[in-house]
Amino acid sequence: MWKWLHPWAKAEKAYQLCGRLSPWFGIICLGLLVTGSVWGLLFAPPDYQQGESVRIIYIHVPASILSMGAYAAMTIAAFIALVWQIKMSELYIIAVAPIGIGFTLIALLTGAAWGKPMWGTWWVWDARLTSELILLFIYIGILALYNAFEDKNTAGKAVSIFTLVGSINLPIIHYSVVWWNTLHQGATVSKMGKPSMEMSMYWPLLMNIIGFGFLLAYLGCVRMQNQILLREKHRPWVKKMVMEGDNHAV
Repeated sequence: MWKWLHPWAKAEKAYQLCGRLSPWFGIICLGLLVTGSVWGLLFAPPDYQQGESVRIIYIHVPASILSMGAYAAMTIAAFIALVWQIKMSELYIIAVAPIGIGFTLIALLTGAAWGKPMWGTWWVWDARLTSELILLFIYIGILALYNAFEDKNTAGKAVSIFTLVGSINLPIIHYSVVWWNTLHQGATVSKMGKPSMEMSMYWPLLMNIIGFGFLLAYLGCVRMQNQILLREKHRPWVKKMVMEGDNHAV
């Protein structure tokens, strides 16, 4: 059933696939983020309670969602790496982890900027904020663990296990506003039924969420290519590609 996937588990095929997909991901990402950000930051109406400060939502919410989305993708890759022993999945974890760190930092910083006018403070040990901070530490821990091993085969298995264990934090982040009494507002976009916001604010937000998703895909492909080259640099196909001046090898 899954035999069609086997060729893409090879380094050279995975590298070529990333090279073909990344330009499309980049173009779609750019179009969505430019349109959604201009619409949301300049033309969407202000909130009747939060005023103009609500515009942070067009950056904060997509970054928050994709900080978890990136880790969810890494968790799937970790499961595949451990069950089917596919080395490319281990490389994907390391490729995406720095992107997850970036999204999580953006979420935390924009959340602090939003919290100051709304709560009167930059930071509280709120369940949502604290679990998101823990996610940042998990991302950093994955990279630190990988670099702690000289044998990258051992490192790949170690980070796969660590990633699976760390995934327990994802439902905690998502349901923290339901399980505990927190300052952080509840779901507005992901709730079932109609979102709890005006559609003129919802559509640019949705565009930015999808745009951040394609940004993750684009950066993931680019970094995946780099990881493959680092791991396979002594392979004949890499040497041949470099000798031929392949633009993707730059």
